[in-house]
Amino acid sequence: MNVEVTPLPGIGVRKDFELVDGRRVGVITRRDGGVDLIVSEQGDPDACRDQVQMSHEEAAVLGSLLGAPQLVAQLQEEHRDVPGVNTRQLPIGEGSPYDGRTLGATQMRTRTKVSIVAVMRAGQVHPSPGPSFTLTAGDVLVVVGTAEGLDGAAKLLDHG
Repeated sequence: MNVEVTPLPGIGVRKDFELVDGRRVGVITRRDGGVDLIVSEQGDPDACRDQVQMSHEEAAVLGSLLGAPQLVAQLQEEHRDVPGVNTRQLPIGEGSPYDGRTLGATQMRTRTKVSIVAVMRAGQVHPSPGPSFTLTAGDVLVVVGTAEGLDGAAKLLDHG
């Protein structure tokens, strides 16, 4: 997929790509730090059909929503031919006993035999986080293990 990058003097940078129907979807990263999600008219990349202004935090959440499933899908494809190995996204919810604590404090690998392969936070992927990585409500852990282990990991993150 070809992403076009277009400098917008005095405004920022536009990054977009073409959908199969001829519309373009992208973002404008403004010099003031704001982000606009844009959709062009079909067949006319310069005619903006829709534009949504987002704060940095809102853009980060959208990035997490789009990025985590992509990462999980890739891992699932890689483990497709390995029986018993599953991939899942596990959120750190508000009120989780591990909100504000380190990954090592969960003892997830020891207690559930599940491996944490990445943490998605505010649109950023943190691959292979170490035991000193501090978890925060809103993080999404990408984990690999058996179905039983994944169920146990979900309970662990929710209840300790």
